Amino acid sequence: MEPDLFTAAAEERQEKDPGSSPLAVRMRPRSLDEVVGQQHLLKPGAPLRRLVGEGAGGPAGPASVLLWGPPGTGKTTLAYVVSQATQKRFVELSAITAGVKEVRAVIEGARRAAGGYGKETVLFLDEIHRFSKAQQDSLLPAVENRWVTLIAATTENPYFSVISPLLSRSLLLTLEPLTDDDIRGLLHRAVAAERGLGGAVTLPEESEEHLLRIAGGDARRALTALEAAAGAALAQGEAEVSLPTLEAAVDRAAVAYDRDGDQHYDVASALIKSVRGSDVDAALHYLARMIEAGEDPRFIARRLMISASEDIGLADSTALQTAVAAAQAVAMIGFPEAALTLAHATVALALAPKSNAVTKAIGAAMDDVRAGKAGPVPAHLRDGHYKGAEKLGHAQGYVYPHDVPGAIAAQQYAPDALGGRRYYEPTRYGAEARYAEVVERVRERLAGRGQDGPGRGDARD
Repeated sequence: MEPDLFTAAAEERQEKDPGSSPLAVRMRPRSLDEVVGQQHLLKPGAPLRRLVGEGAGGPAGPASVLLWGPPGTGKTTLAYVVSQATQKRFVELSAITAGVKEVRAVIEGARRAAGGYGKETVLFLDEIHRFSKAQQDSLLPAVENRWVTLIAATTENPYFSVISPLLSRSLLLTLEPLTDDDIRGLLHRAVAAERGLGGAVTLPEESEEHLLRIAGGDARRALTALEAAAGAALAQGEAEVSLPTLEAAVDRAAVAYDRDGDQHYDVASALIKSVRGSDVDAALHYLARMIEAGEDPRFIARRLMISASEDIGLADSTALQTAVAAAQAVAMIGFPEAALTLAHATVALALAPKSNAVTKAIGAAMDDVRAGKAGPVPAHLRDGHYKGAEKLGHAQGYVYPHDVPGAIAAQQYAPDALGGRRYYEPTRYGAEARYAEVVERVRERLAGRGQDGPGRGDARD
């Protein structure tokens, strides 16, 4: 790293007085072996190990990498470890404050260091998704010619937020959310380590479990809450971080919720049943319990998407669009803002008209298929594009719907064994009432009855 005078002074002060730094900073790993989680990226010969010089000899130098993962999974930590362990020149930029001018200055400095001292440069660029296309373009020559080895971090899907040329010149490394065991090990280390709390307090199991719920897979959040609670306990002359002290310190009640046990499924079930029952207030209550307990927002969004098709269907076809949009937004922004998005979708789905006609329709169709009620595809519907199909009678007699008035041709579509079988029986709720009227007219036309005269239009009008 190339610190300025102010950065150097701050680092010197932190060395003399470790307590002046946040616990999350003090507990940063000092080597790759201390990193919590992400073991799939830390195997011998892996790109991150090559960046710090392990097995980096020979003509195949370490490649630039893109680190993609949710907040608190260790993207910045990994870059910090590389900066401490590598013998290379290390420069850090943030896409929030840096622009093309700063990038070009780093690249020019890297070329001078390589030419004058034979020293390679590692550039860590945090939040690369905030860079515009032009700003990302400015990195290409340096990455392609290996004037710098780039470590870029992003919380957003790089296939949407990073330009293709940069993706193709880098290795994409996906960071997985930390498990409860990962966070638990980090908490134990922070309580005991001299650079952490130095054993000044103990952490009972119930407080530990609450910290895991608060963390939601975010190591930084866990350590920040632990530091606040430990400070509150010591201020009260307590040697133990009790649950009441922890709750008061972080202002979050210990919700009875086990993300791997019955409560996980019970509360999730109650949320969906409240949405199905149109009780918006109960639905919001269960949503809040899941959020406060640190539930994965993507799990909640998936359940809402399922509910939109299972319980609402065509009574309000915008419900699925709302749920899908919420899931996409949640994946991009994460907590705490994702709580607003999930609440938006929950209210919309709870108050939408309900219909399970689509659910029953596909269920009945699948039951028939499983019972062996299938039969061959009618000959006029079979593929007629290959040589010899005509001799087999395939596609013969097929009526192209667009060639007839109303674009509905009276012909058989279902196999013989299922002639006349009806699966979709629409309700009269919400927008599905229109489908109920349309489906009867369409079925009449398909059967050759109820033909409209010339110019009378579509049966769906």
